[in-house]
Amino acid sequence: MNPFQIIFNPLSAAELARMPKELQLFVLGEFKGLPKEVLQNDLERFGELERDGKTLHRLRVGDYRLYFERHELGVVVNRILSRNSLKDFLFRSSLPMGEDKALEENPKFWDLIEEAKASSAK
Repeated sequence: MNPFQIIFNPLSAAELARMPKELQLFVLGEFKGLPKEVLQNDLERFGELERDGKTLHRLRVGDYRLYFERHELGVVVNRILSRNSLKDFLFRSSLPMGEDKALEENPKFWDLIEEAKASSAK
Protein backbone atom coordinates (compact mmCIF):
# COMPACT_ATOMS: atom_id res chain seq x y z
CA MET A 1 0.00 0.00 0.00
CA ASN A 2 1.33 3.42 -0.95
CA PRO A 3 1.69 6.01 1.80
CA PHE A 4 -1.09 8.58 2.03
CA GLN A 5 0.14 12.17 1.97
CA ILE A 6 -1.51 15.34 3.14
CA ILE A 7 0.17 18.04 1.10
CA PHE A 8 -0.06 21.68 2.13
CA ASN A 9 0.65 24.02 -0.76
CA PRO A 10 2.82 27.06 0.14
CA LEU A 11 -0.17 29.31 0.83
CA SER A 12 -2.01 26.85 3.09
CA ALA A 13 1.27 25.98 4.84
CA ALA A 14 1.79 29.69 5.56
CA GLU A 15 -1.79 29.97 6.84
CA LEU A 16 -1.19 27.00 9.13
CA ALA A 17 2.14 28.42 10.33
CA ARG A 18 0.45 31.68 11.41
CA MET A 19 -1.78 29.77 13.85
CA PRO A 20 -0.78 29.17 17.46
CA LYS A 21 0.99 25.82 17.95
CA GLU A 22 -1.92 24.31 19.91
CA LEU A 23 -4.31 25.17 17.08
CA GLN A 24 -1.90 23.74 14.50
CA LEU A 25 -1.84 20.44 16.40
CA PHE A 26 -5.63 20.45 16.67
CA VAL A 27 -6.02 21.09 12.91
CA LEU A 28 -3.54 18.35 12.02
CA GLY A 29 -5.26 15.96 14.42
CA GLU A 30 -8.52 16.39 12.51
CA PHE A 31 -6.92 14.65 9.52
CA LYS A 32 -6.74 11.40 11.52
CA GLY A 33 -9.51 9.53 9.67
CA LEU A 34 -9.09 11.31 6.36
CA PRO A 35 -6.92 8.74 4.54
CA LYS A 36 -9.43 5.96 5.06
CA GLU A 37 -12.35 8.15 3.98
CA VAL A 38 -10.61 9.45 0.87
CA LEU A 39 -9.35 6.02 -0.20
CA GLN A 40 -12.83 4.55 0.24
CA ASN A 41 -14.49 7.48 -1.57
CA ASP A 42 -16.40 8.21 1.63
CA LEU A 43 -16.41 12.00 1.54
CA GLU A 44 -20.02 12.55 2.58
CA ARG A 45 -19.13 14.32 5.83
CA PHE A 46 -17.24 17.02 3.94
CA GLY A 47 -18.71 19.95 2.12
CA GLU A 48 -18.28 19.78 -1.62
CA LEU A 49 -17.78 22.59 -4.12
CA GLU A 50 -17.54 22.09 -7.87
CA ARG A 51 -16.52 24.32 -10.72
CA ASP A 52 -15.40 23.52 -14.25
CA GLY A 53 -15.01 19.84 -13.42
CA LYS A 54 -12.85 20.57 -10.36
CA THR A 55 -14.06 19.34 -6.97
CA LEU A 56 -12.96 20.79 -3.66
CA HIS A 57 -13.93 19.41 -0.29
CA ARG A 58 -14.34 21.43 2.88
CA LEU A 59 -13.28 20.19 6.29
CA ARG A 60 -14.58 22.21 9.23
CA VAL A 61 -12.13 22.44 12.10
CA GLY A 62 -13.37 24.72 14.85
CA ASP A 63 -13.50 28.24 13.46
CA TYR A 64 -11.55 27.28 10.33
CA ARG A 65 -12.41 25.79 6.97
CA LEU A 66 -9.83 23.72 5.13
CA TYR A 67 -10.38 23.39 1.39
CA PHE A 68 -8.71 20.37 -0.15
CA GLU A 69 -8.81 18.26 -3.28
CA ARG A 70 -7.87 14.70 -4.03
CA HIS A 71 -4.43 14.01 -5.38
CA GLU A 72 -2.82 10.81 -6.62
CA LEU A 73 -0.69 10.75 -3.45
CA GLY A 74 -3.52 11.69 -1.05
CA VAL A 75 -4.93 15.21 -0.72
CA VAL A 76 -3.71 18.75 -1.34
CA VAL A 77 -4.85 21.42 1.10
CA ASN A 78 -5.41 24.57 -0.95
CA ARG A 79 -6.54 27.08 1.68
CA ILE A 80 -7.19 27.38 5.40
CA LEU A 81 -9.68 30.18 5.97
CA SER A 82 -11.19 31.51 9.17
CA ARG A 83 -14.91 30.98 9.45
CA ASN A 84 -15.20 34.67 10.28
CA SER A 85 -13.50 35.65 7.04
CA LEU A 86 -15.97 33.41 5.17
CA LYS A 87 -18.91 35.01 6.96
CA ASP A 88 -17.57 38.42 5.99
CA PHE A 89 -17.04 37.19 2.45
CA LEU A 90 -20.61 35.90 2.21
CA PHE A 91 -22.00 39.06 3.81
CA ARG A 92 -20.15 41.28 1.36
CA SER A 93 -21.36 39.08 -1.48
CA SER A 94 -24.98 39.26 -0.19
CA LEU A 95 -25.62 35.64 -1.03
CA PRO A 96 -28.76 34.24 0.69
CA MET A 97 -27.85 30.53 0.46
CA GLY A 98 -25.78 27.88 2.18
CA GLU A 99 -22.06 28.35 2.65
CA ASP A 100 -20.92 25.70 0.17
CA LYS A 101 -23.38 26.70 -2.54
CA ALA A 102 -22.57 30.39 -2.11
CA LEU A 103 -18.85 29.77 -2.36
CA GLU A 104 -19.26 27.39 -5.28
CA GLU A 105 -21.08 30.04 -7.30
CA ASN A 106 -18.83 32.97 -6.42
CA PRO A 107 -15.82 33.45 -8.71
CA LYS A 108 -13.99 35.44 -6.00
CA PHE A 109 -13.77 32.30 -3.87
CA TRP A 110 -12.23 30.37 -6.76
CA ASP A 111 -9.76 33.22 -7.22
CA LEU A 112 -8.65 32.58 -3.61
CA ILE A 113 -8.09 28.94 -4.48
CA GLU A 114 -6.24 29.73 -7.69
CA GLU A 115 -4.06 32.22 -5.82
CA ALA A 116 -2.73 29.29 -3.84
CA LYS A 117 -1.79 27.43 -7.02
CA ALA A 118 -0.12 30.52 -8.47
CA SER A 119 1.97 30.99 -5.34
CA SER A 120 3.16 27.37 -5.44
CA ALA A 121 4.23 27.74 -9.08
CA LYS A 122 6.68 30.51 -8.18
